[in-house]
Amino acid sequence: MSTYNALILDTESYVRGLFKQHNHANLVFHNLQHTLNVVERVYEISAHYKLPDKELLELAIAAWFHDTGHLISDPSNHEEKGVALMTEFLTTKTDDAELINKISALIRITKFPPRPESLQDMIICDADTYHFGLPDFKETNKAMKKELILRNMNTMVMDWERNSLNLLEKHQFYTSYCIGLLQKGKEKNMRKLNKKINKDAEGINVSETLLMPEVEKDPISKRKNSLVARGIQTMLRLTSENHVELSRMADGKASILISVNAIIISVILSVLIRRIEVERHLTIPTFLFLASSLTTIIIAIMATRPKISTGDFSREDILHKNTNLLFFGNFYRTKISEYKWAMNTMMRDPDYLYSSLIMDIHQLGVVLARKYKLIRLAYTVFMIGLFLSVIAFIVAITVHTPQQPVINSSSISPYSS
Repeated sequence: MSTYNALILDTESYVRGLFKQHNHANLVFHNLQHTLNVVERVYEISAHYKLPDKELLELAIAAWFHDTGHLISDPSNHEEKGVALMTEFLTTKTDDAELINKISALIRITKFPPRPESLQDMIICDADTYHFGLPDFKETNKAMKKELILRNMNTMVMDWERNSLNLLEKHQFYTSYCIGLLQKGKEKNMRKLNKKINKDAEGINVSETLLMPEVEKDPISKRKNSLVARGIQTMLRLTSENHVELSRMADGKASILISVNAIIISVILSVLIRRIEVERHLTIPTFLFLASSLTTIIIAIMATRPKISTGDFSREDILHKNTNLLFFGNFYRTKISEYKWAMNTMMRDPDYLYSSLIMDIHQLGVVLARKYKLIRLAYTVFMIGLFLSVIAFIVAITVHTPQQPVINSSSISPYSS
């Protein structure tokens, strides 16, 4: 038993190190916390069935490694990558090939749709999908959606609620323990998803009634048009969200540059400037370093510096569809009554509405291009300035020859021999 405990502790330490080494911000759901939850559920379910120590060891290690493949692979192949990582680790700890093969099978069984045969298979499958029956399923489902978006898998999140409902309908808990504990919670989550889908569908139908001049009488054609409209709306929404996320990342990169170079300038002004009075050979490297840091800060500030437009529009602009009402810079000085009239006009015109959405995405893209261009320039200036400054300091220190103090012969004591 002590050997098993030591192996589990080594496994935990190794997997935690993997997540720390591959700290991907886009793994919003398949992160270390999810792995910890699955491991905890494995122990919980296994305790109910009083599994032998060796079977519990196999399940625990499989739970630790079951999602590590996400750190180095696409979701479609993460189980095999997890098996590879587990095998590489365990071969340094044991020569028990049967143990490694058993854990590999447990990791592979989590691939959806699972086909568990043994009690161990059922336990790890239920532990991996335990959250389907919990009250916080809405939050975990949002995290999964966000992760797919951040991993540029936008096609998988189209009609997300309906796809989530289909997943829950196809899913099943296998152990009697989880069926009794979680089945009702899963059914409740399914009802919530179904209610949201119906609510969204009603909203879409109302929107189509307001915007479409003619009503489709053919139910098949109407359903087809509804699906197309929803697909377009999802595409526009996801594109806009991705642009906003990229803008946030650009601001974060600029903030890092500003903070780092501000610290560098503070050190130069407080320490190196004073040393120049004594060590004059450090003058050129110091001012080169100072100039590169200052230039980097200026460029980074330019990348994040907001640009404000006039903030007003005329009724003629609305009638000619020349103003994007979705951007605050075009209406912040306008009276609320004028803005409400303009929005109502736009919402009654589907061409104007969709063209405004497209225009808004384009404007975000233009701003993003400027930001990333300036941030790339700032990083380049910082990198080159840092390199040249270090070289200049090395050359200055190497070439400089300290002057020996000159002893004046007239100052020698007459009593010296």
